[in-house]
Amino acid sequence: MTLEQKWIEYDYNPFILFNAQGKILSLNAEAQFLLGSTTAHELFELAKTYASVNFGFKTTFIELEYGRYKFFGLTVGYEDEERIGIKLYQAPSYKLSTVKPNGELTNIFTIIDLCIATNSISSTTEFKKEFDPTIPDVIIDSNGLIKLLNKIYDYFSDNESVTTKVYFRVGEHIKFEDKKYSIFSIAVSAQNYNEKKIAELEVIAKNSNFYIDIKRNTITLNIPMITS
Repeated sequence: MTLEQKWIEYDYNPFILFNAQGKILSLNAEAQFLLGSTTAHELFELAKTYASVNFGFKTTFIELEYGRYKFFGLTVGYEDEERIGIKLYQAPSYKLSTVKPNGELTNIFTIIDLCIATNSISSTTEFKKEFDPTIPDVIIDSNGLIKLLNKIYDYFSDNESVTTKVYFRVGEHIKFEDKKYSIFSIAVSAQNYNEKKIAELEVIAKNSNFYIDIKRNTITLNIPMITS
């Protein structure tokens, strides 16, 4: 993929390109997750409803909700009668601690791979990974992250497959000591989950100064991108 294509693929906001009959021509990774909560037909009809009267692009601010997804707006664009694209903008659904994290410079992907290897022992679960390779090493409490990720994988232990996604949250930041930092997320999702372990996850996250967003089938950690 080109750099431009990678930006679209790893965008936090879902993007879908349709043909005139409503068939999907292309979509990014986030849109694939969104289609687990709605249908291509519904999104195609949404695109037609909010498209500009003439060729071009039109942005509309509107609140939409599909399962765990909440959006505050969308952009629809088309330059001919053959293709039309839609991009939906996710509303922030989390808060971050105002305390700057302490820890050491850590490779997030190494930590995730370590936890997956640990939880793969004596397990038939397939661990799928969707990583944004542009995420740099960050300063983080690696021991706390390992402990929390292991609990998250334990929460999803009864599954044929578990997907871990690491992605950059485009346009979202947090300030520590008047300095702005970008945010990225680690999202783990699967079909089945152990609801009895939610309280334990929340306690571990709070004690480790991590924010955890639990949506039953998906657990998301939102982490500031502090590199020095």
